Parts: sequence; C-alpha cells; structure tokens
Amino acid sequence: MNRDGEYDEKERTLLAAPKVENLEKILKILRAPGGCPWDREQTRETLSRYLTEECAEFLDALDKADPKAMADELGDVLMNVVFQAVLAEERGEFTLADVIGGINAKMIRRHAHVFGDAEADNSTEVIALWEKIKRAEGRPAKDSVLDGVPLSLDGLDYAQKIQKKAAKTGFDWSEESEIVAKIQEELGEVEAELHAGNDNAADEELGDLLFAVVNLIRFRKRATAGELMRRANAKFSRRFRYVEHAIRAQGKASETLSPKEFDALWEEAKEKERNGEYAENCLS
Repeated sequence: MNRDGEYDEKERTLLAAPKVENLEKILKILRAPGGCPWDREQTRETLSRYLTEECAEFLDALDKADPKAMADELGDVLMNVVFQAVLAEERGEFTLADVIGGINAKMIRRHAHVFGDAEADNSTEVIALWEKIKRAEGRPAKDSVLDGVPLSLDGLDYAQKIQKKAAKTGFDWSEESEIVAKIQEELGEVEAELHAGNDNAADEELGDLLFAVVNLIRFRKRATAGELMRRANAKFSRRFRYVEHAIRAQGKASETLSPKEFDALWEEAKEKERNGEYAENCLS
C-alpha cells in the first residue's frame, strides 16, 4: 500500500479472492528476507501465546453476540493456525496442504454415517461410531480413559473434561441433589479448616469445592464451567464499572467510601441491571 492508501498490483492479487492460500502467501512474504522483522522473529512458542489470546478474544465476542467482532477474531485465530503451518513447512515437517488434507480426510472418515454405509440415528450412536473408527485408525491404546485431555486446558475446562470421561465408565452421580449435598459437604470442610487456621488444608478443600461445583455444571449439561465463569466475570465487571461511574459522578474517590456505601452502590447496580437502566458507557 502506498502513501495514498492505494494497493499495488501484487497486493490487489492477494486480496482479490478471500482464500486461505492467499493468507499463506502473505505470511510467507512477511517471513521472507526483506519482509517484516517482527514476523521473521516469531517461533512456535511465541505464536502459541498469541493463539491462546486470540481464542479468548473470540470467546469474548461470542459472549457479547457481536458477529462483526466474531468474524474479525476468527480471522486472527485462522492467521495463527496458518502461521504455524508456514513455520512447520520451513522446518520441512508438514505444509498447510497437509493440515487441510488431513482434516478433510478425517471429517469424511469419521462421518461414515454420512459419507459411507454406517448408521447412526442420534448423537449417542454417532459418538459410539466415532470411538469405533478411532480404534480402527490404530490410535495408541490408552492406559486410562482420562488420557488425551490436554494439560494446557484452563483448570475449569480440564476438570469438566476428566469428569465427563470418567462418567462414561459409569463413575457418575445419579441426580443433581447428590452433587449439591457434596458441594455443601466440601464447603463445610473449607469452613472447618479456615476456622482451625490450617491454610494448606483450606486451599486443598477449596480445590475440592471448585471441583464439586464443576461436577454440578457438567451434570446439568446446559453450559460449560468456562462459559459460566466468563458470564460471572462479565456480570461482576458490568456492576463494578457502574459502581466506579457512580462514585465519580458523586465527585468522590473510592478510597473514601465505607463498606456500607460500597454495598449500597452495588445493590443499586444490581437493581438497575435488572431494570435494564444501565448507561452504555458504564458497561463493557
């Protein structure tokens, strides 16, 4: 692009068709001698951090039901995926074509009830078919049903994944009330350790309490623990921003407010949220 904001012929060619291959070409140009110094410095490890961040930003856009932002963030995620493939090609390991060809073949192979002669009339049968196909692919035998859950997952998501895997063996609760009772039990143990001043034991019991709460979320099959945590974080942020706005509107500093005054503003925030009275500049 020149100083007038106009694209040259090469740039216009790359932008002419929104193809993944063109994104790959752009990244290779940036990585080549004379390209972008920043892009040339990137490694798998540095890119992995950005991938985690971009995925989180997409989830934020998803939670806000913002299609424009979702499309933009998915583009950033895609760029990171293609960038990893470009780095792998430089090392002579695999190419973007290998990545796309592999997932295309896997999707067709594992959907034998659509592309083949297998039958699966509901999601339970589909999952059973998938497991059968995976075994036929010669995947390494697992020592545990918990094998294969990525250790780098967020703690809440990891807990829900291993609970779900364990439940498939029959190791599960029968009804919600049992899990609620377990949560109450774990809370009692937290309170006991705190009262006794046993900090390490209290920390362990707090972990057990979180694990039990995740179990209830998983059992209800309505949302993931990560999703509910993001909603709770967003709700807290909205209300706290309202409190900050209200304090500034009163010409006060937050350090001068008493706990009682903070509580009053917090309740005001909750009430206004219920009534849909929030001003947009108080929200995020």
